[in-house]
Amino acid sequence: MKSLEIRNLHAEVEGKEILKGVDLTLNEGEILALLGPNGHGKSTLLAAIMGNPRYLVTEGEIIFDGKDVLSMSVDERSKAGLFLAFQNPSEIPGVVSADFFKGAINAHRNNKVKLFEFYRSLENACKEVNLPFDMVNRNLNDGFSGGEKKRNEILQMILLNPNIAMLDEIDSGLDVDAINTVSQSIVKQFREKNTGFLVISHYARLFDLIHPTKTAIMINGRIITVGDASLIKKIDSEGYEWIEKEFGISTKKEDDNQMNKVSIGVCATKEVLKNVK
Repeated sequence: MKSLEIRNLHAEVEGKEILKGVDLTLNEGEILALLGPNGHGKSTLLAAIMGNPRYLVTEGEIIFDGKDVLSMSVDERSKAGLFLAFQNPSEIPGVVSADFFKGAINAHRNNKVKLFEFYRSLENACKEVNLPFDMVNRNLNDGFSGGEKKRNEILQMILLNPNIAMLDEIDSGLDVDAINTVSQSIVKQFREKNTGFLVISHYARLFDLIHPTKTAIMINGRIITVGDASLIKKIDSEGYEWIEKEFGISTKKEDDNQMNKVSIGVCATKEVLKNVK
């Protein structure tokens, strides 16, 4: 079983430290829900794991399947079995989607994929995420709606079949039907391929559909606690105020005058009105 181990990870952006000693482990066959107020480092963690050059790792280790991830280039991390679905997928004019998908698949294989095999896999993946097959002939994400871009990210995940898939708010901007479609793909990948998932979301609905096996809470660039799915329900009903009482720490953003406390309720915008002092 392959595992992703993050040990005492520190990372900064433009000289500002965002991650301040993250410790976290994710194995294949697990779905880990990563929760925390906005702006506390969740997306930074995923970007650092995948090798976004904007994020400078200053201390710590990322180990995947016994290998040093920090010594790998971004493409090497992908080939090793890591995948990141972006919160805001980019539009890439001039790059045909089908060509991009085929190139990505071939980069992960010793032998190039046969044309019939490729189109059969691509057609099946389009059906699974409910995207019209003719969209693969359009430029990558160019002119796509927000929901189409997110389903296109899941389509890439299906085609690449990673060991660990990191999903950064994959459900934001999706309607109810699209959330159901994306959730079904996550559960299928989890059950049939034993993929490990690290999922960021502010929507309780998504977690209700994919059934995380464990939950981690990040506050100010640190993992405060790891538990089961009951943590999701507690945050959904109480917000993040209880953390100060239980763990003796402030959930106020360290570089902000106003605390960013957001529950993961149905609309993902339920604000906690009382400031934690």
